[in-house]
Amino acid sequence: MVPADFEERVYTVVRQIPRGKVTTYGQIAYMIGFPKNARLVGATLKHSKRDQITPCHRVVNAAGRLVPNWEEQRELLLSEGVTFKENGHVKMKDHFWQ
Repeated sequence: MVPADFEERVYTVVRQIPRGKVTTYGQIAYMIGFPKNARLVGATLKHSKRDQITPCHRVVNAAGRLVPNWEEQRELLLSEGVTFKENGHVKMKDHFWQ
C-alpha cells in the first residue's frame, strides 16, 4: 500500500538532485522505500508543476531517455551542463545521481 505522503516523499528527493545531475524514476522509488513503484513516481511527476523548486527535468528513465513531448527538458538539462549521447539519451555514467 502506498502511503498518503508518497507524493511529498517523491518531491523531497527530486528537490535534492543537484544541477548537472539526473536520476531515474526507479532510483527515486528505491530511495523512498518503494522500489517496485517507478511508474507511480513517473505518474506523480507527470502531474506536478514544472518549476525551479521541484526540478522534475532532472528525472529520466533508466536508459537516460527524456520525457516524450517535453522539448524544454533537454534545454534545461543542457543549460546545467548535462551531456547527451548521439541517440539523444543522457550520458548516465557522467550525470547519474543516487
